[in-house]
Amino acid sequence: MTIVLRDLEACFEGVIPSIIATADPEGVPNISYLSHVSMVDDEHVALSNQFFAKTAANIRLNPKATLVVVDGLTGAQFRLQLAFAYTLEDGALFDRLAREVAAGSAQVGMGDVMRLRCVDVFRVADIEAIPSPVETSALSARPRPDRLVAAEKIVADIAAATDAGGIVDALLGGIFEHLGFGHALLFQSYGEKAQITAIGSTGYVPSGIGAEVPYGEGLIGSAAASGRIVKVSDMSRIRRFGSAVRHSSPDENRTREIVLPGMADAMSQIAVPLLVQGHVEGVLFVESGRRLAFTREDEAALSIVARQAAASLALCERMSFDPEAAFPADVATAPGGRRIDIAHHPFDDSVFINGDYVIKGVAGRLLVHMLGQYLEGGRREFTNREIRLDTSLRLPDYKDNLETRLLLLRRRLDEKHLPIRLQQLGRGKIGLAVEGEVRLTRR
Repeated sequence: MTIVLRDLEACFEGVIPSIIATADPEGVPNISYLSHVSMVDDEHVALSNQFFAKTAANIRLNPKATLVVVDGLTGAQFRLQLAFAYTLEDGALFDRLAREVAAGSAQVGMGDVMRLRCVDVFRVADIEAIPSPVETSALSARPRPDRLVAAEKIVADIAAATDAGGIVDALLGGIFEHLGFGHALLFQSYGEKAQITAIGSTGYVPSGIGAEVPYGEGLIGSAAASGRIVKVSDMSRIRRFGSAVRHSSPDENRTREIVLPGMADAMSQIAVPLLVQGHVEGVLFVESGRRLAFTREDEAALSIVARQAAASLALCERMSFDPEAAFPADVATAPGGRRIDIAHHPFDDSVFINGDYVIKGVAGRLLVHMLGQYLEGGRREFTNREIRLDTSLRLPDYKDNLETRLLLLRRRLDEKHLPIRLQQLGRGKIGLAVEGEVRLTRR
């Protein structure tokens, strides 16, 4: 059986280090371990060049090498005969490998040390399987479900959704139902800060909705900053070096920060940017307890559904400028019931309800605005149009993302089972449900 480079996909996920052997002009050998080897196309591989001065010097003087790669799923080993082709110091391939190096090194506190200097690209002249003293599968027996069909089903559900909440649910629910990944987060970029905010979640308790990630931090922040997919295929390697242990959750009421959730036993993680006309509108983050969980087909499928979600959310924002007639809804109000203490801190617009931290920033201002209208005149229904026209809310002039801000606020209130809730009454219309007597104070 002839082995081709694409048969070795599981060897290029960084699970097991590869070994490269070179020789100087006198034939003196040198062997080094490589943490990052990437398949460029059907005939070429790329090797990250970070610290290996001797290997690099040998290649320049004797442009041939032997590379041993290991299948991270089966343990099967393969020997590749290489011929040096060229070096890259920038470009798309260089950027992709640089992100992979940065993502792995940032997890172990070496983000400022392990920086990619250049990428050496080699032509693969020959591939052979290395005999093993124990029985292994020659190639990874990976399941190959039809990811294109799965992506089409998710896209259809997203396109059929009529509001931001429906779009988010169709995306995350579809990833679980059709792609089989049970842990995912969806983040939205709001522009006023260099960070993204979680607006949707599946598989986590608590959900993490409202958690913020700065641009450039970890996999999620790197995908937001670069607009490129960032992936780690074996978290156990990172843990061996020390540091993918998540700390216990801080107290929201003290820190005013919502904890980013995660799987304690995650082995694979992927962050996919949501792109609209070349702009990053958010990030889709998915993780799995399996090594090498995300194949190239998974990357393609997740990219397709992420782009559809981004486009649908953008369209939803535009359509919300023209509200439709509200549909009947049970917007409960019980002014004579229990007292509801609302504390608003104007310095960061954080809001606490009965001592529980809810939200801050623009979403906090929105909630206080609606509660103020309710206390002054009993109003319980609002439109996106009037909210956007109210200058006291200080919404961004460009791309206010009001629909997803209201979705974030609505789901935070629901998750905490508070006596104040928001309800979607139709396109561009929101309802305020109050189950008690509101007392609003500003501190």
